Amino acid sequence: MKFTKMQGTGNDFIVIDDRNNSFLKKESELAIKLCDRHYGIGGDGILIVRNSEIAQIQMIIINIDGSYASMCGNGIRCFAKYVYDEKIVTGDCIKIETGDGVKEAFIHAEDNIAKEVTINMGTPSFDTKYIPAKFNEEIINKQIKVNEREYNITTMLMGVPHTVIFGELEDYNVEEGRAIEKYNKFPKGTNVNFCEVINNSKVRVKTWERGAGPTLACGTGSCASVIASNKLGFTGKNVEVQVPGGKLFIEIKENGVFMTGPAEVSFKGEYEI
Repeated sequence: MKFTKMQGTGNDFIVIDDRNNSFLKKESELAIKLCDRHYGIGGDGILIVRNSEIAQIQMIIINIDGSYASMCGNGIRCFAKYVYDEKIVTGDCIKIETGDGVKEAFIHAEDNIAKEVTINMGTPSFDTKYIPAKFNEEIINKQIKVNEREYNITTMLMGVPHTVIFGELEDYNVEEGRAIEKYNKFPKGTNVNFCEVINNSKVRVKTWERGAGPTLACGTGSCASVIASNKLGFTGKNVEVQVPGGKLFIEIKENGVFMTGPAEVSFKGEYEI
């Protein structure tokens, strides 16, 4: 099996071209095997390229634990670069089918090689029915108690469920996200983002990713953090997000939340399965 290892601000993925559906019935098992950093290739998840009936191409995302994700911000940038560089699709604006609907990827290329990608991530939903979350009203700066510690949380659906907690990053261990992810008010779990506001246009974020654990970057989490910080009056609508793996740039517009960041190929190879 041929593969391409890619990363976006340190969030790493194994990309597989499966337009002939060779791995359709064993993709979850394959993800667990490939993502193992000791016995496999190593990665936070796999991205599968498939044909789409509603867009130019389809992206399937599977986490390191074999669970499916409907959307991944860093993953879709890597995916867009892959299909552009490999000439699977053409044009500087690519429509990609995801589990969260069709997303637009805008390619910033040099010499026909994508260097950065801007994604229209869509709009967030605070409706607890769709997150899903067992609260009677929107979860905006609500206090919860997990493992004897109190947190003020803001939770939304940004492609996938995201909970944002504000404060000094040094006051939180990202491993605290493990228990918050499984909090009984979140029947399908939640991603957890610890966010420190630097100023009106800059924040720092570290993320516990549902199904993956601590990651060097989370694109949807960065978007959620900016949405939450703007909603609470901490920042404006154009914000630089500093994550352990680098920087992402998030802009809130009327027609969606736009994320811009890098995507790079680490290496290519073949894996015997």
